[in-house]
Amino acid sequence: MSSIATKHGDGGQTGLVGGIRVSKADMRVESYGDVDELNSFLGFARSICQTEEICAWTEEIQRTLFRVGGSLATPAESRKGGSLMTEADVERLTELVTKLEATEGILADWSLPGAHRESAAYEMARTVCRRAERHAVRFMEGGGEVQPEVIAYLNRLSDLIWLFGRLIELKAGIDARLREEEAGGPKWSRAW
Repeated sequence: MSSIATKHGDGGQTGLVGGIRVSKADMRVESYGDVDELNSFLGFARSICQTEEICAWTEEIQRTLFRVGGSLATPAESRKGGSLMTEADVERLTELVTKLEATEGILADWSLPGAHRESAAYEMARTVCRRAERHAVRFMEGGGEVQPEVIAYLNRLSDLIWLFGRLIELKAGIDARLREEEAGGPKWSRAW
């Protein structure tokens, strides 16, 4: 069995799908690295989450994130066949967002992270998701090829992760709203 320590990256370069070598500081690497970090944060959140349904959704998302990262890590010239991400992936998240938004009593205003350990773990994952989205957009705006479904998926995912935290708090009977009284403004004016 070969060692995980190949030493190929000792000079600050890494290999992409197809054998292309790039700097570890390349925006493509930054983008899929953020997705990898997001997957780890979601894994931690899932490991402490007591809500079976949220755990199952989280695991499904984690599996999809491997395809998100794979899409970002694969240069167009190295792709063999179709897209790694599909509109159905985005639609699945949209359906879950719609389902959770309809939950009676779920917070529809700004929230203050930290009121509950499990929801705080999801808040950490949400902020990493937003960073992954920003870096994927920066990579795309810098000339990198990014599937539109990747950007849409990360955008929708951050909304969904926020709702996971609110559902956990609701089930625990915790009110983590930022403002004392119901304030004016649009519904779902989340603090990010």
